[in-house]
Amino acid sequence: MAEVGENGGQQAAEQPVFHVEKLYLKDFSYESPNSPAIFKESEEPKVEFNLDTSANKMGETGYEVTLHVTTKVTVKDKLLFLIEVSYAGLFVVRNVPEPQVPMLIGIECPNILFPYVRQLVSHAVTEGGFKPLVLDPINFAAVYHQAQARKQAEGQPTVN
Repeated sequence: MAEVGENGGQQAAEQPVFHVEKLYLKDFSYESPNSPAIFKESEEPKVEFNLDTSANKMGETGYEVTLHVTTKVTVKDKLLFLIEVSYAGLFVVRNVPEPQVPMLIGIECPNILFPYVRQLVSHAVTEGGFKPLVLDPINFAAVYHQAQARKQAEGQPTVN
């Protein structure tokens, strides 16, 4: 039950809310076109990793945030495997001061999504017959602030 404050309003209704409503896999692709011949390669593979996020407002208080990850691994310019993952979540953000919402969407939401992406990538690589690939942790706060600084340098708006 919500408490009634001195002004007669309900205090619980005014508390900031950040809630994970649902997490889900939107898109997943795994390719290993040079298998099984590529298993004989003994050189150290080259790993390319790309990460992007997107956010869409869903109604008054909801956001769909999607983490897009592409991992490409090659040896001698031959593709070992390519993995593309888009993993998303529906997040409820209510009574959060407007200036803080982009940081919540750009930092906290990807922090929640990334462990699921890491697990999907690791599992797919292992199932593909390769040594496990564990993605390093990502400092999404640093990524967010770098993106904001880049937008500011380019003269673009820095909010979301």
